[in-house]
Amino acid sequence: MIVSASYRTDIPAFYGAWFAARLAAGECYVRNPYGGAPYRVALDPDSVDGFVFWTRNPRPFLPVLDQVAARRQPFMLQTTITGYPRAIDRHVPPPAPVIRTLATIARDHGPEVVVWRYDPILLTDHLTAAWHRRNFAGLAARLAPLTDEVVVSFAHFYAKSTRNLAAAGIAWRDPPADEKRALLADLAKIAGDHGLALTVCSQSDLTMAPVAAARCVDAGRLARIAGRPIAALTKGNRPGCLCAESRDIGVYDSCVHGCTYCYAVRAPAAAVAKRAAHVAIADRL
Repeated sequence: MIVSASYRTDIPAFYGAWFAARLAAGECYVRNPYGGAPYRVALDPDSVDGFVFWTRNPRPFLPVLDQVAARRQPFMLQTTITGYPRAIDRHVPPPAPVIRTLATIARDHGPEVVVWRYDPILLTDHLTAAWHRRNFAGLAARLAPLTDEVVVSFAHFYAKSTRNLAAAGIAWRDPPADEKRALLADLAKIAGDHGLALTVCSQSDLTMAPVAAARCVDAGRLARIAGRPIAALTKGNRPGCLCAESRDIGVYDSCVHGCTYCYAVRAPAAAVAKRAAHVAIADRL
């Protein structure tokens, strides 16, 4: 079994102590996002083939990664770095310190554990296609020594995303497919010039040579890291998703990065309250 931690929230940035405690206990219980009773997920080495961690700030999680590595459980980090302005990514750390942290992780655990996400691609009056080309090129030059893949996708405008963008006063647009493909072709060329493969997440209609479909929960990458086969079915979370089957242990509406386009947070204030409640409980333990 592969454990995803988590595309519902940023466990490495905000809930690392909880994860470390659950790792020591060998299990955790996860609230079912669709209702019903919480379900148990085993975390012991005999049950877990590997971990996929999703984050915008892995620095608080460095000691936990060392613990996971000591247990000989392979892991990979899907790390989002976009360099968007503060009005859009309100509490996300700037690229420079995150890249320094990834350099530490690549040094200590190998570059194959790091996957860069330039995701989602959001187009606004300020974030034009030309802006993305310049911004992406600068980030690619700095991240190329630390990884071999960059995962991209264009923003999905769910109801919660459009509501939060509107509340922030950000005018966005969803360009036609041919415009998206043109930008992807340019980004793929930039990535390739830096030795990076560019893949696109869950948007199979935009794939074209050399842009392949991403496998964000990547059993093949985990197997290479572990040095042993990892058998996993392809079981995507939505149409076009090629992820391996996994169990996600995160909770929606609990990330406090404050990204205005986020699909996992309905109301930023509610996420802040949930995080504060978690910290208050942890402080009493």
